[in-house]
Amino acid sequence: MLYLLGKAFYIDIKMNITFKDKKNEKIFNNSDLLDKEFGANSAVIRRRMAVLKAAPSLFDVSHLKPERRHELTGKKKGYFAVDLKHPFRLVFRPNHGVLPKKDDGGIDLMKVTDITIVGVEDYH
Repeated sequence: MLYLLGKAFYIDIKMNITFKDKKNEKIFNNSDLLDKEFGANSAVIRRRMAVLKAAPSLFDVSHLKPERRHELTGKKKGYFAVDLKHPFRLVFRPNHGVLPKKDDGGIDLMKVTDITIVGVEDYH
């Protein structure tokens, strides 16, 4: 809540989410297509997307189960994922012109407010 000139204002800040391509955007925004594409994982995908959409920043997405937000390494360095039904993950990346960094060089999760959904993967 923000107070300005003695009046209370509610600010509803949510994550901005885009998709890597039109195909993924269409699938993720259509329940029937999501069910057809991902079957049993579609219900979990909906829950994870709801958590991502409601979060003001990536910091606000839990690093504990069930979401288990985690940064990826190796070829996927700079990407993040949340858990789905094992072994699948919902993979996304920050969508900022300049990636917000902390003094130690790590990504400043509190400033990541815009992400791009890359897709559902089993990268293990």
